[in-house]
Amino acid sequence: MTENKLTLETLESWLWDSANILRGSIDSSDFKNYIFGLLFLKRSNDVFLEEVATIMQREGISREDAEDETYFQLPTEARWETIKSQTENIGVALDKAFAAIERENTSLEGVMTATKFGDKEKLSDELLQRLLRHFNQHSLANAHLKSNDLLGDAYEYLIKMFADDAGKKGGEFYTPRGVVQLIVNLIKPQPKHSIYDPTCGSGGMLIESARYIAQQPNGKVGNNINVSLNGQEKNLGTWAIGKLNMLLHNFTDADIRKGDTLTDPKHRNNDNELQLFDRVIANPPFSMDGWWSPAEANIVVKLDKNGKEKKVTPNYKKEVSDPYGRFQYGIAPRGYADLAFIQHMIAVLKEDGKAGVVLPHGTLFRGSTEGKIRQALLEADLIEAIVGLPSGLFYNTGIPASVWLINKNKTEAKKGKVTIIDASSDFKEGKNQNELLPEHIKKIVATYDANTEVDKYMRIVDLDEIAENDYNLNISRYIDTSEPEPIIDVKAVQAVLADLDIQEADIDDKLNEFLKELGI
Repeated sequence: MTENKLTLETLESWLWDSANILRGSIDSSDFKNYIFGLLFLKRSNDVFLEEVATIMQREGISREDAEDETYFQLPTEARWETIKSQTENIGVALDKAFAAIERENTSLEGVMTATKFGDKEKLSDELLQRLLRHFNQHSLANAHLKSNDLLGDAYEYLIKMFADDAGKKGGEFYTPRGVVQLIVNLIKPQPKHSIYDPTCGSGGMLIESARYIAQQPNGKVGNNINVSLNGQEKNLGTWAIGKLNMLLHNFTDADIRKGDTLTDPKHRNNDNELQLFDRVIANPPFSMDGWWSPAEANIVVKLDKNGKEKKVTPNYKKEVSDPYGRFQYGIAPRGYADLAFIQHMIAVLKEDGKAGVVLPHGTLFRGSTEGKIRQALLEADLIEAIVGLPSGLFYNTGIPASVWLINKNKTEAKKGKVTIIDASSDFKEGKNQNELLPEHIKKIVATYDANTEVDKYMRIVDLDEIAENDYNLNISRYIDTSEPEPIIDVKAVQAVLADLDIQEADIDDKLNEFLKELGI
């Protein structure tokens, strides 16, 4: 085992090689679940041994006594040496190790056991031995890392790589960093703020918000960032990754809960009322179908006139009954959860709070129920800005999306208005995906902050004009990016054509003379 301090480049390469060991045995979209579990187990062991040695030296006590005083409790069956010595049923031993860690550390309940290693059809003993040998190459103790942020940075790198590898499935747990940075810079979280992501995935939006706050005056208290991070995630495996992401970034107090945010929001106070936050940031699943699970679980089946069974589509206007009063602007249609998510975010914002959320372009102009909800949101003067994004930014769809900025406490200058920005051309073209670069983010944010119209790029639109457009927010209705047709001087064109006729006749005469000389 090397004693050299690990650099980010070495760590990233080493961790990605561990994924290559798994390639061919399991689906690439599942790599992350196994790799992150082993990464956390190895890190926990190395830090545990480091802490035990420090306590022994500082207090002059035995190893056994020192092990009882560590911050993180590591039971014997979860020790790296115990696992490494296994020659058979290694997956079962790993499952027992993770269960033991959860038993001794209640904050990790459900996190470590979200992935099962004991399935020999997927993970043979030989394959797991290779993985353990690979993870044994480096120490992840603090003394062996170049910086305290190293593991968190490497974790982010892996999440990005796993999302690339998983293709469309990557969109379920990862939002491209450029999009995240854009939204964070638009909503500008501040020190002491509480930040909330109702569909937090692997937690990237929360961590980027904290990173932004760390750069502000009073953004840090000692080594800790002055922020409260909160999130909820429906997918169990993704929730576990988000929890580990927080721990590896040293956000031990982050409150990441699992469950369906729309039907069962977990962040509630003692009176069972929704907890309120200073900033909300999210990239909910685009146009999720069947979003109210109680209605979907009780679908009525009837016989049609031919005697065949037919499911009766639930009527969401009757079926959706929210005890928290979140959907006061209207019940989103069964096939499109987008405006249900945004109403949840509005409901959990403090009275001076702001939200930034990515939604598909269809939310800007779809009619019927969504049109009525959009009108109600506009009439309540909650929508501060719409930023049209380029197409091809996201893993799970090639369609363009938009950022909605919600503000419950608009400045006087912005009341009764919506800022609309067409940033659809601000991107770097990529082979598989387009990318928002720092210069694109800087341009969009600077334009928004200046609050001054820019031809063919940004307009500040009065609600009266939007009302005249039937509350349609389609960006092309307000920003004309087409280039004007050039004015044609007909007389000049005729003169050019006449000159070309003369030149053509002259060429014909010369050609005929050459042909005569040749006797043709």
